[in-house]
Amino acid sequence: MISAYLTNTLGLALDAAPWLLLGLAVAGLIKSWIPEHLLVRWLGGTGLLAVFRAALIGAPLPLCSCGAIPLGLALHRGGASRGATTAFMVGTPGVGVDSVALTYALMGPLMAVIRPLAAIFSAVVSGLLVGLTSADGRPGSGEVAPPAQDRLPAAPSCSASCGCRAADGSGPGFSSPAGEKIVEQGGGAASASGWSSMLAGLRYSFSEVLDDIAWWLLLGLALAGLLLTLVPPGLLAHYAAGPAAMLLMALIGIPMYLCAQAATPVAAALIIAGVSPGTALVLLLAGPITSIATLSVFRNEFGSRAMLIYLVGVAGSAVFCGLVTDALISALALDLSAQIGAARELLPVALKYPALIILLLLAIRPLRRRFF
Repeated sequence: MISAYLTNTLGLALDAAPWLLLGLAVAGLIKSWIPEHLLVRWLGGTGLLAVFRAALIGAPLPLCSCGAIPLGLALHRGGASRGATTAFMVGTPGVGVDSVALTYALMGPLMAVIRPLAAIFSAVVSGLLVGLTSADGRPGSGEVAPPAQDRLPAAPSCSASCGCRAADGSGPGFSSPAGEKIVEQGGGAASASGWSSMLAGLRYSFSEVLDDIAWWLLLGLALAGLLLTLVPPGLLAHYAAGPAAMLLMALIGIPMYLCAQAATPVAAALIIAGVSPGTALVLLLAGPITSIATLSVFRNEFGSRAMLIYLVGVAGSAVFCGLVTDALISALALDLSAQIGAARELLPVALKYPALIILLLLAIRPLRRRFF
């Protein structure tokens, strides 16, 4: 059994490594292209268009939940509406280019398409619902932004590697293409050159982002390997499908925190064990978006009523997307297992082992600091 467990876990790691490296590289480039002052401008306004724009912009950004929450609050206090801010804080941790790449490697091309679309849908629904709430008199709960000098609350259970800002505004954040403060010179913003900006974005992705997800990803791979070893394929087929199973998965996923990358191998193992793809999708949506800690920050900023509506929006949209996914797969008679197998065989083993070694070297800080 130990041998089978190690074999299953290593197989998942080998399948994931090349795609995770690609995803981190793309995430770093996106980081270098989208400074915070542009986010503030793009997330301005109210209504459906602002909410949709916030969900669409937030989806590819390389930030986890504890990174998206303080940045979202900064955007809200900079003038972004409640709905747009909520859409950003739901869509950003729900999916990213690195987790989409992992989804393709471990769950096949169909789920790699459905997952980001479902995350954006959940973000839009939650943003629209919260946008309907009105100010309740609590500090920071209305559409009117507090004074710019007001400090943000500290990030919930967040390390500096998460890209969050501390209460004093320090921390890596998302302030400029090169991770530096923007300096006004002659009415314009002076930033690093294009090449240095790209290198800074890649350095951020392969150091801070990787530091943030490494232990969670290791936990996800360990849990997935355990599921593959102990649960025979198809065993849960008669128990883990339908609205009740999806709602239970949402109730399990919301209070705990699994980052989008760590949730991916767990969801892939659940599908192999017989859990319906829609039920696994609920975990992929509900788990990374929120946790008890992030809910407390959301409540302090927007109020209890908005927090409850936010929870209903996240859980309800996740279950809806799960039901639609299962219905679509059933109607089209798609063989998801065949897609998963084809995706895993797309890259040769000769490429997977070097990718995993590179990923491990980058994840070990003393070694990374010597070469990167």
